[in-house]
Amino acid sequence: MVLATNSDSEEHLHSTFASRYVRAVVPRFKMPDHCMPKDAAYQVINDELMLDGNPRLNLASFVTTWMEPECDKLIMDSVNKNYVDMDEYPVTTELQNRCVNMIANLFHAPVGEGEAAIGCGTVGSSEAIMLAGLAFKRKWQHRRRAQGLSTDKPNIVTGANVQVCWEKFARYFEVELKEVKLSEDYYVMDPTKAVEMVDENTICVAAILGSTLTGEFEDVKLLNDLLAEKNAETGWETPIHVDAASGGFIAPFLYPDLEWDFRLPWVKSINVSGHKYGLVYAGVGWIVWRTKDDLPEELVFHINYLGADQPTFTLNFSKGSSQIIAQYYQFIRLGFEGYKNIMENCMDNARRLREGIEMTGKFHILSKDIGVPLVAFSLKDSSKHTVFEIAESLRKFGWIIPAYTMPADAQHIAVLRVVIREDFSRGLADRLITHIIQVMKEIEGLPSRIAHLAAAAAVSGDDEVKVKTAKMSLEDITKYWKRLVEHKRNIVC
Repeated sequence: MVLATNSDSEEHLHSTFASRYVRAVVPRFKMPDHCMPKDAAYQVINDELMLDGNPRLNLASFVTTWMEPECDKLIMDSVNKNYVDMDEYPVTTELQNRCVNMIANLFHAPVGEGEAAIGCGTVGSSEAIMLAGLAFKRKWQHRRRAQGLSTDKPNIVTGANVQVCWEKFARYFEVELKEVKLSEDYYVMDPTKAVEMVDENTICVAAILGSTLTGEFEDVKLLNDLLAEKNAETGWETPIHVDAASGGFIAPFLYPDLEWDFRLPWVKSINVSGHKYGLVYAGVGWIVWRTKDDLPEELVFHINYLGADQPTFTLNFSKGSSQIIAQYYQFIRLGFEGYKNIMENCMDNARRLREGIEMTGKFHILSKDIGVPLVAFSLKDSSKHTVFEIAESLRKFGWIIPAYTMPADAQHIAVLRVVIREDFSRGLADRLITHIIQVMKEIEGLPSRIAHLAAAAAVSGDDEVKVKTAKMSLEDITKYWKRLVEHKRNIVC
């Protein structure tokens, strides 16, 4: 008979939740002095992560939250590959090059038979936009210096609806950002106003194919035609970059006759997010240039310390290979037909959600029929309650739906936005409609929070709110409510 030792007993009867590792407070800002068992470490982290929202119900995000198990396996099999080790992982490099060429072909790049497209994979569209901006700035500098002109004041023209990465590019790389303001019922860049803002120092005009705010496609064709006229009159060569982060994998499949890409001669580069409607998990974007001449060679680095010459044009160095491999999987798994079917299904579900929201009679729909599959909507009557209250109330059902105000000069408009992704089904759309109706009934039966702002202001000492409460505009209400929400968040953190 073999008696179990104390150590044997502890090993077999060990309970993670009864261990001292789970009962003790885990350090938050300092590395612990001692190690802990792997199952305890897993449980501690897993328990905290349970408090995160459900990614499938995160309707604020365009980013893919579901992929097929076979692709999940490919991702895990390649998670230990550093993409930059091109000589060590030549097949991974080849798969990236195939993806670049497939995307260039999809965007009608003038690539001849047997020629390679010019582009690369990036961490996301933000990096892609930085790279495109750098190429435009350098090309502009070369032209100006060749003419003996100053290169001190480069600028870029965009709409006020651009994603924050454009502001980052302008600030980080010392380029003035000239924004075309929005207006009520027109929430994208006006091409006419944009071209009027172009001057000799403009390195490019950025058009958005799929506005983050409403999903709407900007009129790249009209922008191209107007810019062509101005370039002909002035002798300038102001180009266009298309930020197709959201719409680049939608337009080719749903609107093939829409001219927005390299079919337009002044479009010189395009970025697209693989991790949005490219249907890959977060962490991959793409940038493609029209021709080799549009990417200055001096920006491309050639390194050889890993065994072979490796051209690279990135803002970082090491990065994972998994998302690039996943993108190639989606391309060959789905093909044109598969992507078209998925995008059509997304649009059908967006229409179903839009119809259900309209039927409540409580909302204005701001999003358009043509664009990214999303529904942006605002309250018809914001005198008693706000969209921020609706967003907060929907959280109790698990829905994560953003509420926000429009940029200048439409900041008095506050909206809710629901992004429709591949994994958002018709059943979920119907359930969300039911919950929106329920939330509206509940908040309409409650006292107006706006009516209580004076009391809140008295507590906070906000004299401005005291004065304005009686005749408060939607903009004032929105600002106050956002401050209140942010204050609550800061307390929780």
